[in-house]
Amino acid sequence: RHSFGYDCTRSVNLLLMDSQTLMYIAGNQVVLLDQKTKSQSYVRSSSGGGIGFIVAHPMKQYFAVGEKGKKPNLIIYDYPSLRPYRVLQGSGTEEAYVFGDFNRSGTLLASVGSSPDYMLTIWDWKQEKIVLRSKAFSQDIYKVTFSADNEEQLTTSGAGHISACKLCHIAKKLNLFTLYTFSCKYLYIAIDLMLSWKKATDPCQYFCMVISGTEWGNLLLWEGSLIKVELCRTGRKPCHSGPVSQVVLEEGELVTVGKDGFIRLWNLETIDDADSVDDTGLLEVEPMNELQVGRNVSLSFMSKVHDCGQPVWYAQDTNGAIWKLDLTFSNMTRDPECLYTFHSGRIEDMSVSPVTYLMATTALDRSVRIYDFISNSQLSEIKFKQGGTALTWAPRVVNPKGGLIAVGFEDGVVRIIEVYDPKGLPVLAGQTKTHNAEINLKQAFKPHTTAVTALAYEQNGDVLATGSKDKTVFFFAVEDEYKPIGFISVPGPVQALQWSPPSHVKSTLLILCENGFVLQVPAPLPEEQDTASTYQIKNLPTQYFHFYSIKSRIKVKNSSLEEEIALREKKKQEKEKAKLELIKKQQEMGKDIEEPEEEPEEEPLPPLYIPEEPSPILCGFYSAPGKFWLSLGGYDSGFLYHCEFSSNDQQDDPGNRQDEPFEVIPIEDTDNNPIHQISFSTSRLLMFCGMQNGSVRVYPLQEKDLSANTLNEYWSFNVHDNDYGQIQGICCSYDDRFLITCGGDGNIFTFNILSPEDVNKELKAKIPSPR
Repeated sequence: RHSFGYDCTRSVNLLLMDSQTLMYIAGNQVVLLDQKTKSQSYVRSSSGGGIGFIVAHPMKQYFAVGEKGKKPNLIIYDYPSLRPYRVLQGSGTEEAYVFGDFNRSGTLLASVGSSPDYMLTIWDWKQEKIVLRSKAFSQDIYKVTFSADNEEQLTTSGAGHISACKLCHIAKKLNLFTLYTFSCKYLYIAIDLMLSWKKATDPCQYFCMVISGTEWGNLLLWEGSLIKVELCRTGRKPCHSGPVSQVVLEEGELVTVGKDGFIRLWNLETIDDADSVDDTGLLEVEPMNELQVGRNVSLSFMSKVHDCGQPVWYAQDTNGAIWKLDLTFSNMTRDPECLYTFHSGRIEDMSVSPVTYLMATTALDRSVRIYDFISNSQLSEIKFKQGGTALTWAPRVVNPKGGLIAVGFEDGVVRIIEVYDPKGLPVLAGQTKTHNAEINLKQAFKPHTTAVTALAYEQNGDVLATGSKDKTVFFFAVEDEYKPIGFISVPGPVQALQWSPPSHVKSTLLILCENGFVLQVPAPLPEEQDTASTYQIKNLPTQYFHFYSIKSRIKVKNSSLEEEIALREKKKQEKEKAKLELIKKQQEMGKDIEEPEEEPEEEPLPPLYIPEEPSPILCGFYSAPGKFWLSLGGYDSGFLYHCEFSSNDQQDDPGNRQDEPFEVIPIEDTDNNPIHQISFSTSRLLMFCGMQNGSVRVYPLQEKDLSANTLNEYWSFNVHDNDYGQIQGICCSYDDRFLITCGGDGNIFTFNILSPEDVNKELKAKIPSPR
């Protein structure tokens, strides 16, 4: 329905198709954003394996999408219709496309693949034919570019190297010759470069000049395969205070883009003729012009488009923004304009309003953002000094207006913030005045020493529980001002907290720890706690469950090994019976009892495997009083485990416990792709699962409960990036009309939710899954 995030940390993730349309990768989609109408169009990954790169044709009539997955496709789309125009199948790379570039005339397309093949492929894309394939290098390749001056020349660059190549026709066959390979272990990994070719003394030969960026901010001028000189500024100051992320040749001048937020313009002739003047190998030069885009800006890439005949640049800011820039460097030059802002990096947590169509998100970029997912707009944001790690919207019973949010931070602080309209009106989604929404800090307290990982309000709203990596859970009495009740220590870092639902007679808190422990405690009563000397709560009734792996036993049960065990047991019983009969016969005949000869021992069966490091608990939820479901990662992924607290909890040391689930449900295709997040619709007829590979699964639950039968069928949709887009949050709007997901790739998506009946119709129709 809409994409709110932007994967700004991805290399080269901003293209201009025209002065109105921005294009970027968002998980398994390419988003085309119309700047005038703010509407979005989408091109999905054809295989669901993800997207490696996008590149526009020089004439902007087409764009290419290099995908990820097993033998991925490289698809050329027509613009603006977005229809597939050509499909380059099969043999360009084994696992994923990394980068691609059209030559100046647009007749050829070069692509490079990821490990294990690092394959460079030259395509006659209109004929859907490969004209050349060659291993580009034996290490990671990040970029391939055709020369702007000569279409027969191209370069590849990557981890610590640059290769300059030339295309030659020999016996009517295209061949690739590597002319120079520049190697330097100190080269910036996402290195960018500008390459020029010059005639050598012999008119039939060429040598190339390369200017490359570095991690430390200087420029390197290469000649042949050697560094000729290192360029710095006067006083040996670096060209940029940080990595040089892009080097561009623009109208005969050199433009450098830095992570320090500066864009600098250099005289190319001065650099071209540069030579070191002493043994340091350094040469001091000064830029002709410079532009500081803004404070706390980290530029990674720029793309140019012409608007009414004038060049306009758009810049990708890895701190979470897209900028519009004027690089004319004249008296009429316009100031940099920040067009859009986003979270930078992984979204840590999200929650939705209990009364309207608003959602809140937080991330390690130290911001909390409020979005209206009816009008598809960001309403407000607030910045703090530490990154956000957990977030939950207070229920209506705590705040009927639905304006309070609890946020946990990486330094152990919890802040209560309020979303409000300064005019005193309730903040409701979809209204024209919601752009006036503001965020106010109401209270802050520091219950933990390290990152807060979980926040949960009790069903009646009287208590807020906070969990942390410091292995404690703190309880607060919820009033106008939150007051501490006390804390308990738990056996491991807290992964999640969940209070029992209203259907349970007693109010209890389910505490999930990363290292396999699950605890259940009742809500502590403030009046029973003596906080004169310590806030530590003593003698709070606690039940423990220490997960003991049974996956190896399940595997044995479901394999031929179980038959082997049963066969050996049967033979053993038969031998024992025969032995007893022989002894009985010997006794009846009055003979001395002779022990039968011992048969050679059979080869021992493989032992059951128990992982040394306990598998991490990823998520879980109550199923009934004292019972709960768990999803685990690591070795024990692949199942949902139904567990129960023991009624006879006598063991002193919880670490010595070995508790096993009483029921398991195998989940299809999750051995290496476990469930990280689970949520339910209000009716509990739909279960939504957020997967490690960034996909969403929807399970219809006819019986409002889990069973092997109800989890047989599901609908799957690849949404976030398959490699690093692990779903961090998934939940429904307050009325079950919309589903929202956020992921490790910095993306946030909203979807319309089908009714349970419609989901069943989709499944019965056997529509092919995009998995």
